[in-house]
Order: sequence, then structure tokens, then C-alpha cells
Amino acid sequence: MKPVELIKQPILEEMELFESKFREAMVTKVPLLNRITHYIVRRKGKQMRPMFVFLVAKMVSNGRFEERTYRGASIIELIHTATLVHDDVVDDSNRRRGFFSINALWKNKIAVLVGDFLLSKGLLLSIDNDDFDILKLISVAVREMSEGELLQIEKARKLDITEDVYFEIIRQKTATLIAACCGIGAASVISDAEEIEKMRLFGELIGIAFQIKDDLFDYTDAKIGKPTGIDIKEQKMTLPLIYTINNCSEKEKKWLINSVKNHNKNKKRVKEVIAFVKEHGGIEYTIAKMKEYQTKALAILNTYPDSPYKDSLLIMVNYVIERKI
Repeated sequence: MKPVELIKQPILEEMELFESKFREAMVTKVPLLNRITHYIVRRKGKQMRPMFVFLVAKMVSNGRFEERTYRGASIIELIHTATLVHDDVVDDSNRRRGFFSINALWKNKIAVLVGDFLLSKGLLLSIDNDDFDILKLISVAVREMSEGELLQIEKARKLDITEDVYFEIIRQKTATLIAACCGIGAASVISDAEEIEKMRLFGELIGIAFQIKDDLFDYTDAKIGKPTGIDIKEQKMTLPLIYTINNCSEKEKKWLINSVKNHNKNKKRVKEVIAFVKEHGGIEYTIAKMKEYQTKALAILNTYPDSPYKDSLLIMVNYVIERKI
């Protein structure tokens, strides 16, 4: 059985019910919008975010479940999908998870409006049910995702990124949404603020480890569905490169920065940068950092009694850093 299927085992019923509730939440009086939302629902990914919501909710409450838990998962999916639809417009991207993007099929104006619709749908789902604690958790995540993206764009222009800034970018860009999933999962079934914050932090640690793993793929030779060197071509400063720049001679540092800044479209030069990073310990250092975050996340999980939900979350933590794609 694949890791994702194993993770899902204790919450299979909840996931099925969630899918039907999520489909219902998407129905509108506008036929065009219904066609587009039907297309969105059909091309769903692994659905890791709802799985985090459900597993955390069940783990912290000894298997209890509330209607609020389904709403929390739906809000996350609606708002996350809205950000993806908008991202595809911004990036002028024609594909998403192997399917045509909304903007490729229906053009940018409709894609932006669909993103706005999904965003408002998520906000109203909270407001209509007085889930203001859940609304706050997701609103903070959306704000931080925007800030992280803008911070990365700003730093890419100057290439003056430090390790601390890198971790702040990935905490905001990627980890904050997984943190919201875990915080919302806990908040949907318990009211203990300390416990909710503990689970939010757990999600943040996993999210950081997840993004570090993603950044490592840029330096791998394996067939992962995207070519290597993409981050370098896009002038994204990730941890393997940051570490190497900070731990080589001044002359080598100038060559690296010049390569990323002025020769990022030159395939031969990009390969040379990847080889240089590998030779100078950038990969080993990055893997060690990723494992630090994994260890911290596992330490939080181990404060909870054994349960099938905890077991699934343990598999999830390990899957995040061992995945091949």
C-alpha cells in the first residue's frame, strides 16, 4: 500500500463524506461557474491538507469529530484552491498537476473571478457558522503566504538572501498553510489555546521540512516530473545554494552569484552550479537541516498517546522527507 493510502486508512469515511460536502459547497446558480468548479473538484491532488485537519482533530480528541472539522477542511481547500488559481494567472502557467489550468481553458479574467469566488466562499463558510477562530487561523495563513511570496520576489532581485531570510520565506510561503490545517483540526474539536498552538507549530515544522525537501529536488538526478535547475533558472535562492555561497572563497562566491544572476538560462552553467553545490556540502547540510525539523515535529507527536491517527501522522512526517516527488 502506498504511504498516502496508509495515512488515509483511519479517516476513509471522513474523507469520503468531506468530498461530497465539498462538492455541495461549490454549487452556484451560475452554469459557467458550476462547470469550472466541477472541473476543479475532479482534478484534486492527494488532498494532504484535509487529511492533516482530520487526523489532528481525531488525535487530540480521542477520535471525536465535529461538523466544524468538515467546515475547517472545506475552508482550507477553498482558500488554497483560490490561491492556486490566482498563482497560475500570475505565473502564466498552462498546467496544474498534469491538467490544463483554469486560465488556460477559460482565460485570465475568468480565472481571477473564479479565484475571488472561491476565496469569498471560504470566508462566508466560516462567517455563516460563527467559526471566527477558524477564520482567524486561515486569514493569518493567507496574509503570510502573500508576504512570503513578495519577500522572495524582492530578494530574488538582489540575491542577498541569508539563511534566516530563507527560513522566513518558506515558513510563510509553504509552512503557514500546513500549520493552519493542523491548528484548525485541533480548534475544530477542542478549545485549549495552548494545545491548538502546539498543533499549529507541529504543522509549521512539517511544512518547513516539506519545502526543504522540495528545494532538494532541484539538485537531484531522479525523474521527478520536473527538470533539475528550475530554481536556479528562476533565480530562487534555496538552502543548498545559500549554504554553499556562505562557505566558499570570495572568488567562488562571485562566480556563483554571477551564474545565478546573469547565466541562469545557460544549461551548461546551471549544471556547473549544481555540481559545485554538491561538491561543497550544500546537499548534506540541507538534508541535516530538514531532519532537524522532522525531529522537532516527531517530538511534538510523541507527547500524545498512541492511536491510529497518531500512527498516520507519524507516517506523514516521514513521507514528507522520504517522498520521491
